[in-house]
Amino acid sequence: MTEKRKGARSIKDIPKDILEQLNRGDIETANLTEWLAVDQRLLLENLLQQNHRTEYLKPIVENVDQLKKQTVNTINETIGMGLLNLASKNNDDDFLLKLLAHQADLVRCWAAYTVGRNNNLKLREKLDRIQSFASDPHFGVREICWMAVRPDISENLDESLSVLSEWTRHDNENVRRFASESTRPRGVWCEHIIALKQNPGLGLKILEPLRSDPSRYVQDSVGNWLNDASKSQPEFVIEICDEWLRESPTKETQYIVKKALRTLKK
Repeated sequence: MTEKRKGARSIKDIPKDILEQLNRGDIETANLTEWLAVDQRLLLENLLQQNHRTEYLKPIVENVDQLKKQTVNTINETIGMGLLNLASKNNDDDFLLKLLAHQADLVRCWAAYTVGRNNNLKLREKLDRIQSFASDPHFGVREICWMAVRPDISENLDESLSVLSEWTRHDNENVRRFASESTRPRGVWCEHIIALKQNPGLGLKILEPLRSDPSRYVQDSVGNWLNDASKSQPEFVIEICDEWLRESPTKETQYIVKKALRTLKK
């Protein structure tokens, strides 16, 4: 189990046998260091050999090699899109289903893109299917899955905010966090959502139910959401924070407000 294994602090310190298991897809990465150390091309090759889909390898690797900027995230996306396209052409849904529950977290990251970028799914279908990734116990999968569906959220903002507002009442803190993190006006490693930069009040149906959330994971996301908004609409954020502190004087709200105002207080 990932919880019982502590990952190395630097890539050079990862034991050889652990790295081999990671690249075979036998185990999950234990921390960010291991996540960055996995050779995704080798992992893909091993996955395709294990599932008798070696004909998928060459076209996907060619697309990876053509990337101008090769990062863990761009490679992740390119592999996920490649698997989606090839499996779709070959009516290979069984293979895609296997990826959804694979023991390797990076394979599940690829699987998130096979859902998030599937143009045959309507927005609500995508979000319904992405929820299992949003609640994944692995940090990497949770981070990738909102990126996989973010373009759709941005293009269909009203419907997305409506659906995700329902998620703010979910029992699972990871699902609640997705509602906030996926709609951040600026976000990290992603395109900005211009409508939310200009009018962050649209996001209040997500933020209000989370303003005193018991989870620090959720609190951080809500604080970061408002901090994003403060860079384009500072008066709005100040007003909301003042209102929240009056109506909800909890330690959770106070933590969120402090995080929300950190750029403005510099």
